[in-house]
Amino acid sequence: MRILVFLMSAVVGLLASAAGAQTTCVPGDRPIDPHYASDIADEWPREARRIKSNEQLVARERDRLRLALDGGKSIELVDCPYGGDGYHYLYERYDQAGPFYVVRRSAPDKLSYELVMLPTGRVFTVDGAPVWASEKSRFLTIGCSLEPPRGSLVIHASDGAEIAKEADFELPCDSESCAARWDHQSWISVTCVPRDGNGNGKKGKEFVLMRSHNGTWSRFGR
Repeated sequence: MRILVFLMSAVVGLLASAAGAQTTCVPGDRPIDPHYASDIADEWPREARRIKSNEQLVARERDRLRLALDGGKSIELVDCPYGGDGYHYLYERYDQAGPFYVVRRSAPDKLSYELVMLPTGRVFTVDGAPVWASEKSRFLTIGCSLEPPRGSLVIHASDGAEIAKEADFELPCDSESCAARWDHQSWISVTCVPRDGNGNGKKGKEFVLMRSHNGTWSRFGR
């Protein structure tokens, strides 16, 4: 109960300080999203436990998530709780292989992830949490949902300062739920399962993505 009272007070404080916030979110005459307070009441305590393992680099101050960068600098990600198109940020982890922070961005109609580069503060938006290949030079992300409608697997390369898209493959997420794993740094196995779940024995799609010597990714299988 005390946590909920504190978080509701935080929302009031957010309104009072919105004018000076470093953000493009403009309240105008839009009310606070009624789900915002309940969402953060549920999620902030869990986020605090994740922050504790990196408290020298990450801090939460009400609606602001502050991330330390190289050279003594920092970046702030600021929630926008107004109206039906608002959003809020949740710290997930520090990924040393990046090196970047993985931050979840939750909105009523979309879930995405912000990868904040530690050396530069540049922010890259992806549809799913990064899954690294064994040698840590590239990772994949999956966006597979009916709402919002999306279905793709993207392979990204990272050099420590920048993230580049190597390949993008369409997934049949309108009818199947898909997952992927790295079997080798140049080999990804993708398995899709029908969403209907009616037990009729229908098989989903299975295929592999392979990287050739010239760096091109290709798809093989049904």
